[in-house]
Amino acid sequence: MIFEESIPSALDGERLDRIVALMLDVSRSDAASIIEAGGVSVDGGPTTVGKQRLVSEQIVRVDDSFMPAPLLPQADESLDVDIVHVDDDVIVVNKSAGMVVHPAAGHQGGTLVNALLARYPEIADVGEPIRPGVVHRLDAGTSGLLMVARSHRAYEQLVGQLADRTVEREYVALAWGHFDSSTSTIDAPLGRDHRDPMRMAVVHDGKMARTHVEVLETFWSPAALSMVKCNLETGRTHQIRVHLAAVNHPVVGDGTYGGSRSSLPAPRPMLHARRLGFIHPSTGDFMAFEVDIPQDMTKVIARCS
Repeated sequence: MIFEESIPSALDGERLDRIVALMLDVSRSDAASIIEAGGVSVDGGPTTVGKQRLVSEQIVRVDDSFMPAPLLPQADESLDVDIVHVDDDVIVVNKSAGMVVHPAAGHQGGTLVNALLARYPEIADVGEPIRPGVVHRLDAGTSGLLMVARSHRAYEQLVGQLADRTVEREYVALAWGHFDSSTSTIDAPLGRDHRDPMRMAVVHDGKMARTHVEVLETFWSPAALSMVKCNLETGRTHQIRVHLAAVNHPVVGDGTYGGSRSSLPAPRPMLHARRLGFIHPSTGDFMAFEVDIPQDMTKVIARCS
């Protein structure tokens, strides 16, 4: 597949290897390998020098077929994982905060996939080889429920349900400030931040994203705070965190999007995937699961009144 990007002003003066890494979401070393192998051109001319610096509006084309063969994830029996439900088709996991879902640049081990491969080795042949069985993801700092496919049929069915927006995904979050209404819908497209491509943002050329918000409880101390329920209609990267920040109610503890404040320190973004519902791929029955808010989050909430 060929990727083509015009260098935005935010990346003016950046090295080519970093830009390629951002374009493909790979490590700098993988980006350097692609460049050295001849898989990159700048303004139509081939280049093999990753350290060259580019200027805004230059055109970079990358052929990802030059990507080094990925290291397939390995089973790791030492990792703990909380299995909520398992059958021949589906595994439902209560992911702990801090655990990355699947291997990627900077996280080759210690992931949820590594843990699941030790228990259910058959998922190695389901879905994409570098993230076997993974149907959807949670951010590393987010706790709670996600489903993993254990069979090819389940994978196709569950991915289809996500595309059709029939999967129920309910989150709870502790957010800064008080909302003007007890219920609201945030409907704003999301994409890479034009000023900082390492972050997501509400952008005019982004993908459609919609989050339904309901206020569950309000607090006045140590600051104006709200416990909210968020239901996803779409599932974009960092969707709840970016949407809440966009309406000036960032998630407590979310340093990336303005939620880390000294008046209420938190070890991570206070966001938890509490409920998950979907149609079982084999039986056709609707299944729903719910898990309690984890202890690290309840401790932060307990400091609010």
